[in-house]
Amino acid sequence: MNQSSPRTITNSFAGQWHPNLWPPFTQITSSKPPKRVLSGNGAMLIRDDGTSIIDAISSWWVTLHGHGDRYIAEAIYHQALELEQVIFADFTHPQAEQLAHRLSKATGLERLFFSDNGSTAVEVAIKLALQWWHNQGEERQHIIAFDGAYHGDTFGAMSVGERNLFNKPFEKLLFPVSRVPWPSTWWNDPNIDEREKQAIKELEFLLEVPTAAVILEPLVQGAGGMAMVRPEFLEKVEKIVHQSKTLLIADEVMVGFGRTGSLFASQRAKLSPDLMCLSKGLTGGFLPMGITMASQKIFDAFLDSNPEKTFWHGHSFTANPLGCAAANASLDLLEKNPNSYLNFESRHLTHLKQLAIHPKVKKVRLAGTIAAFELDTNEKDGYLNTTGKAMKTYALDHNVFIRPLGNVIYLLPPLCITDKQLKHCYKTLHDGLDEINSSRAML
Repeated sequence: MNQSSPRTITNSFAGQWHPNLWPPFTQITSSKPPKRVLSGNGAMLIRDDGTSIIDAISSWWVTLHGHGDRYIAEAIYHQALELEQVIFADFTHPQAEQLAHRLSKATGLERLFFSDNGSTAVEVAIKLALQWWHNQGEERQHIIAFDGAYHGDTFGAMSVGERNLFNKPFEKLLFPVSRVPWPSTWWNDPNIDEREKQAIKELEFLLEVPTAAVILEPLVQGAGGMAMVRPEFLEKVEKIVHQSKTLLIADEVMVGFGRTGSLFASQRAKLSPDLMCLSKGLTGGFLPMGITMASQKIFDAFLDSNPEKTFWHGHSFTANPLGCAAANASLDLLEKNPNSYLNFESRHLTHLKQLAIHPKVKKVRLAGTIAAFELDTNEKDGYLNTTGKAMKTYALDHNVFIRPLGNVIYLLPPLCITDKQLKHCYKTLHDGLDEINSSRAML
């Protein structure tokens, strides 16, 4: 039986908004219509006009090895010919078993629960933590998070995230959470010791109340402005949390899979979390998938003849074989070439040092593949600072795609980016600073 090729979509809405699409995190009335991309190759996105753009933020931090990676694509293809989906409540399959074994070995957490994305991975972790206490006959519902955090856009994830304009319409529906300062730091930061001591002091005070869990993004708060903390601070946090018999949740949705210079950020920070949330780079950016890793201690509390102690949670595409195949292939690539992430920080360093001396650059920081700094402007720092939009426009005009977080500019490229491409990214940023500095009064 002959099968026809997939239909090629050719209708274009160049220069205008598509009449049916609703893009995320976008106010259409004050934004330009999006550019149209037809394909991707490595670190490059190819537009419908033939121009190539360096994807300097890995398409929202998911494209780990690069666009169109053939090894991952072929793994998905071969799996699709065997088994594309099966209900995971009643069956298992080899790809899921292999992935669970590998991630358990890599994280030190024995049990793996599948979901669909980063936000749902966080939801699962929160529910597991709360029910773990409930199953043991202790109703702990106090949760501690950190200022500036972002953990996703579902209701539980919003609750433990920073309360801001993103979730203001739903604030009355979110459950209460206690918060600790996040002592973010940067190069030549003179007051970091004092800020860390204050944060630890406040954490110790809050933990005097019996607490179900503390949740944090190890080393780097992503959407919160690429705010980085020192590993030694997180070591102190873990010690205090576990001394209080509280569970520690590590949200590694963004920072996992080599992004901070170790396979998992918890490893660089020397953390041993009870629960870990994974997504984004998990499948190399090919397919949506979320995972919550849990310790055996957590798992054991759900084993009982009483059905009320069951974890009643699931998703239609739990442990989708195609996603598992992509994740296993991505892990293969990381294992074959660990230097792709272990040495990435040194690739940033020379360029970032040169950029750091620009008069409009402040608070420079670096962790693994993530380089960030802030623009010194006449506007208030934060997500609504408009200068980043001008930098984004300039960069795109010079074939580099960035997506600043207000006045926070960052690069988080795929591991496959060439030295030439990375150099072009930094040159574009430097030239953009000069251009905007000379043309806009706000800088």
